[in-house]
Amino acid sequence: MLKEKVRLTEAQETLLITLFAKARGCPDNFFVDETAQRVLDQIDYDFGQLNVPTGTSLTVCLRAKKLDDYARAFLEQHPLATILHLGCGLDGRFQRIDNGQVEWYDLDLPDVIELRRKFFAETNRTHLIASSATDLTWLDAVPQQGQPVLIIAEGLFMYLAEADVKRLFLALQTAFPGCHLAFDAYSKLTTHRVQSHPSLKKTGAAIQWGIDDPQTIETWGDGIRFQEEWFFIQSPEIIKLAFRYRLIFKIAGLFPIANKAHRILYFTL
Repeated sequence: MLKEKVRLTEAQETLLITLFAKARGCPDNFFVDETAQRVLDQIDYDFGQLNVPTGTSLTVCLRAKKLDDYARAFLEQHPLATILHLGCGLDGRFQRIDNGQVEWYDLDLPDVIELRRKFFAETNRTHLIASSATDLTWLDAVPQQGQPVLIIAEGLFMYLAEADVKRLFLALQTAFPGCHLAFDAYSKLTTHRVQSHPSLKKTGAAIQWGIDDPQTIETWGDGIRFQEEWFFIQSPEIIKLAFRYRLIFKIAGLFPIANKAHRILYFTL
């Protein structure tokens, strides 16, 4: 089989980290992504050079499963909802959680979407938007039909400047009033320390934004409401892990600074 060569900027290569992690999977099959493995098998790239630690793969899978859970719960309440996936990379979330009715929009930079098109076809319910998340003209590509809207940003906001994150929040609120937004975030300390991560050093990606108190985001605009701060230690899947990782999570759970290093936040706008 002729494999697809990947030509991305260093920062965009981070999507290959998450693809590799999801294809690698996790113990006891608590997160299985057959789509990730299918895409991985079609790419001509030495994934070994990314130096993705097992712990990073585990975190990626825990994050993906929680965001999937948010999406499934939202669709249970609103089967005809619209879901926007910002910074989609080569993720197959639609394939994992499709209820047969959702209207789905995947957004990423033009060269990433060009690559994505080689593995994911658009349909009457799945749409690809080639744009930076911060170039807000992309919002015109999403019809405002009055359905409930869930926005997921996985592994995205930490690469943006705070001013751009704030501007995006307010634009989403204006375009989709009452929408829900789930994303993962680093603490401010993590934004400084994570640059030494072996995979990020390889890609050269720059981490820009971290937040300690998510409630400060409520001050960005009227109607922004903080709903939940979810820590990885809360995952029910941790009990399935090898003793080493169960111990790491247990110890981390004793220290708020460790819990807040990387977690998932949920807002309504």
